[in-house]
Amino acid sequence: MSAVGDQTISVGPTVELSLRVSVSTLSRVVFSHPRDWIPMLALEHKATLVSVGTDPNVDVKAQPFGGAIQILNIESLLSLVGSFNFDSERSRSERDFRIYMNPSNWGKVRDFCLKNMAEGGGRELELDPTRELVEEFDDTLGIQLKPEQYIVDPYNIVVENEPAPTSNVRASGAPTARIYRVYEVRILDRDLCRAMISNSEAHPGQVLRAEALDDAHKGGLGRANAVLVAAEEEIRAAFLNVPPERRGEVLPFAGTLLEGNVPAVLEGVKVTKYRHIRQ
Repeated sequence: MSAVGDQTISVGPTVELSLRVSVSTLSRVVFSHPRDWIPMLALEHKATLVSVGTDPNVDVKAQPFGGAIQILNIESLLSLVGSFNFDSERSRSERDFRIYMNPSNWGKVRDFCLKNMAEGGGRELELDPTRELVEEFDDTLGIQLKPEQYIVDPYNIVVENEPAPTSNVRASGAPTARIYRVYEVRILDRDLCRAMISNSEAHPGQVLRAEALDDAHKGGLGRANAVLVAAEEEIRAAFLNVPPERRGEVLPFAGTLLEGNVPAVLEGVKVTKYRHIRQ
């Protein structure tokens, strides 16, 4: 257990702390194609070995760049809900806002997060998306992202009030309510745009799958990361081709799968379970 003041915070769900809450930043990474100026959207493209055997199962999906928001003031959250557990040892060690709590406190926690987001964070929640963005560009591209290469602006906030099972390997299947703080990240550097396009072209889904298997054979965790770049209108059209109530589900696209949170970074794609808050 981890002590915070007079409280102790454990890990995992209990009978009372049964609702998982995930509060994250998502980055809408966009740029104009260097050749024809078509608006492009970049997603993180990930392959993860899920099971081994004669026919290994590798999960290959693309999702927006981003990650869990860090809780800066744990005491403030404890005073609001009384008690909560982190969903994993990793979340506890990094103070990630991935927690289990009493479902009756969801409204309080949601309003607490929205208030912090309206104020810009910094005291109770770390809302700046750049730390995660820099780490993920290093993981996927091997590039050290520099401040002069991009512009970050707040885009919107998306709330999922209705819990849905998570695919996160550390809490697989747990009913999860979600809040996304979405930022638009506009890439300005033309060479970086070209590098992203080249990386995407060199790493279709089947290549990422093979790289994850190779990583496992070499004693690694069975993972591979790259970037998926496509015309934003093509991705938007793929989601608009399914009913609004299904747009939060995994969707096949260009030989891979798009994660259900991709519509959160798209303009003009209504998702039944989303509540959008413009800021």
